[in-house]
Amino acid sequence: MKYFIVTVLSKGKKSEYGFYAEHKKEAQYLAKIKFTGMVLKAVESSPPLEDQFKKFKETFLSNIKKRKLKQDSLIAAIRQLAVMANAGISIHDSLHEITEATTDKTLQIVLGTMAEDINAGHSLSKSASKFTYELGTLSIAMIELGEKTGNMADALHKLADMLEEIRRNIIKFKKAMAYPRNVMIAMAVAFTILISYVVPQFKAIFEQLHAELPLPTKILLFLEHLFNTYGLYVLGAIVVFIFVFRYMLDHNREFRYKWHQFLLKTYLIKNIIMFATLNRFTLVFSELVRAGIPIAEALETSTAMIDSLPLQEKLLTVRTTVERGGSLHAGLVETKLFENMIIQMVSAGESSGQLDAMMQKVMEYYKMRFDAIIDGLSEAVEPIMLFLIAGMVILLALGIFLPMWSMGNAVNGRK
Repeated sequence: MKYFIVTVLSKGKKSEYGFYAEHKKEAQYLAKIKFTGMVLKAVESSPPLEDQFKKFKETFLSNIKKRKLKQDSLIAAIRQLAVMANAGISIHDSLHEITEATTDKTLQIVLGTMAEDINAGHSLSKSASKFTYELGTLSIAMIELGEKTGNMADALHKLADMLEEIRRNIIKFKKAMAYPRNVMIAMAVAFTILISYVVPQFKAIFEQLHAELPLPTKILLFLEHLFNTYGLYVLGAIVVFIFVFRYMLDHNREFRYKWHQFLLKTYLIKNIIMFATLNRFTLVFSELVRAGIPIAEALETSTAMIDSLPLQEKLLTVRTTVERGGSLHAGLVETKLFENMIIQMVSAGESSGQLDAMMQKVMEYYKMRFDAIIDGLSEAVEPIMLFLIAGMVILLALGIFLPMWSMGNAVNGRK
């Protein structure tokens, strides 16, 4: 949105008003509706400092408060919308009915706004794109597919199936992580109690020794001092860091890109992100190709729904290759993301004219790989969990007992 200063002539007097609009004509139109008189001109300008501060405040607060829709509510709404669209009910009336029926406040706001946008002449995909955070990129891509193919009901049914599959994977992920998470929480609580209440009891003894303490003991005493003296400040700093981190992640593309790069280099997380992304990419792309959408256009839509910026950047090169007259499998080779087996399958699909069927097989392969990672997640996390537990136990044991052994040796030496 740009800021325009519009000059209005009313009762022989010129007045200037500020408007946010996409372009000059829209600003003039808004002024004409709001004020009586003749609109003389509209000039693009910088917003006043108060408006800039207000906009920043609203953006920051909305970033903190905003939340995604509950998956159950979203899937149910999409199912209802698909059934109504199949019955011939208009999208506007369907959205209005679902908005009235749902008890989810966030869903009411999203669907209500979309209904108003459609009533104003906007497309469903354009209206839905305003709520990318709430609906998710997959929903936007499938709505666009419905508009391009002219079969919105079928696209919405497929979207609901995909969201249910994603929901099942999330549930499996949470179940796999439940035991390691509970163990680590218990260890963290025990470690905090020991640092806060047990270590101080030994601190007085260690101070009486007036001797050089071993490194593990120094680390324990430092943590004890940090927890008991600056605990609230540390907690406050963590909260502020989380808010700033989230704001930068949502509003700074360069920061988000580097964060995604870091995740793609992190043990275990990189495989989850990689195969989840390739699974969703091939899923949407195969549906688009099967619906008869041109390959270049299908690549654009399926790439736009990818959350990981580095992976999105690599997959965008495939579209460039295809637009220049290259083959799809040649573009996939350039990304270095796909295995040789996959490249051969795509090449065979292009040669035989059965690319849609072959992409379906590729999608099933990546789904299988992703499911295998989720199923083996608990076993993969166990070594990390054991390493952290062993580290905490060794630190506590050496930190407390090494000075005690030194005292015992000193007493025996004097005897």
